[in-house]
This record gives sequence, C-alpha cells and structure tokens, in this order.
Amino acid sequence: MSRTAKEALGWGFTLWLIGYMLGIALIAIVGPSMVGWVILPIGIAITVWVLLRRVRSVGRLQFLVLGAVWTTIAIAMDYICIVKAFHPADGYYKLDVYLYYLLTFLLPLAVGWWKAVDRPEAIRAAT
Repeated sequence: MSRTAKEALGWGFTLWLIGYMLGIALIAIVGPSMVGWVILPIGIAITVWVLLRRVRSVGRLQFLVLGAVWTTIAIAMDYICIVKAFHPADGYYKLDVYLYYLLTFLLPLAVGWWKAVDRPEAIRAAT
C-alpha cells in the first residue's frame, strides 16, 4: 500500500474517531446543539498538527487525495455511527457539520499548498 493511501485511510479514520470520541464525551456537558462547535477548533488543531508533523506526502495531488478520502470517511462514518445509530431528534446536518466537512477537505489542500509552494525544502527533505 502506498504512503498516501496509508495516510489517507489511517489518519482519516483516526481523526474521525478522535472527533467521534470527543463528541460522545462532551455531548452531556455542552449539549447536542453545541458539541460540534466545541469540537471544531480542537479538531482543526489536531488535523493541522497531523498534516504538518505526521503526514509525509508532499505533492499537491497527494493532499487532494487526503482531503477527498478524509471527507468521504467523515461523511460515511458520521452517517453510520451518528445518524443511523442515534437518530438525532433535531437532525444532525447543521452549519457546524457542513463546516466540519468543508474544513476536512480544505485543510489538507491548504497545508499541501503551503508545503509545495512556500516550503520547497520540505519537498526536497521528504524525497
């Protein structure tokens, strides 16, 4: 399996699982309507850390693949493990969820662009 595939599937599921576990832990404390807004900044920080420190991909196309796979994992696992499992009374898909999906796709693209364009030494160091 290629490095990009491992990073896409492994980190995609791991990041989703971290957010899911945070949601389960925090839902009783902050309530269902606020849990997404509380988790979002934590998830952004963790995702950016993973992209900068753990993901070794350097090409823009690789980061596009990461964003697409991570978003697909997030949507599929949210549907299976939240929508189908818990049937939220007031629904699940609200602004915070759409923002989460958008950022799940865009953060890898932004970091990939930064690594490829502004930091060419990162490309040389990784190859």
